Amino acid sequence: MNRRARWEIRIFFVAWLIFLYFRAKDPFSFLVLNTFLGYIPIELSFHLGKTRPKSAWLFWPLLLLWLLFYPNAPYLLTDLFHLSLLQPYALSGLLRVTPHLWIYFTYMIISAMSCTLLGFWSLNYVSQVISQRIAKGNGIARVVIVVILTFLTSVGLYIGRFLRIHTIYLFINPEQFIRPIMDMWTSNMWIFVGLLTFIQLFCYWILYLVMHNTVQSELPD
Repeated sequence: MNRRARWEIRIFFVAWLIFLYFRAKDPFSFLVLNTFLGYIPIELSFHLGKTRPKSAWLFWPLLLLWLLFYPNAPYLLTDLFHLSLLQPYALSGLLRVTPHLWIYFTYMIISAMSCTLLGFWSLNYVSQVISQRIAKGNGIARVVIVVILTFLTSVGLYIGRFLRIHTIYLFINPEQFIRPIMDMWTSNMWIFVGLLTFIQLFCYWILYLVMHNTVQSELPD
């Protein structure tokens, strides 16, 4: 991603976060924090590269920091369940056309789509960087890296959604969450992780096709 695109993304998120701060009211004020957390791994990926940072002592800690924050990007997709708080269905069983409902739907879609799509770009880019560093860009190694990162992301999504542990909390008071994390490995957890891994890999594959294949339309003679 070129420098101009990176700055456009930065300006968008700053403007969008300011807008949400003043416009997103309870019970949707969480959008400000969640959108900010979803943006962090995108920004971190801008500072990773085949030769950036040059020192491995900086690269691997920065990569670990990216991995800790990355689940916050697709996490916003699960926030869409909060639209149920607006009671979207009327007594007739049809969706209500109340402007308030669709305004907050717009807020959530913009946050979810921007963080998720750019998050998948981040995943694609970071997996490429890792494979170049440890496997000289080997394609099979890159696929394995993507699957591993996606699986770990799904575990992070479970921790955030059901244990209500934000990434920031792990830095503030990690001891408090050791026991819940050790006890979370149930059959329902594995089903959730499996489904979310499949969904993410499917979305990643679609985005990969869009980014790496040029569609040429056939012109009539």
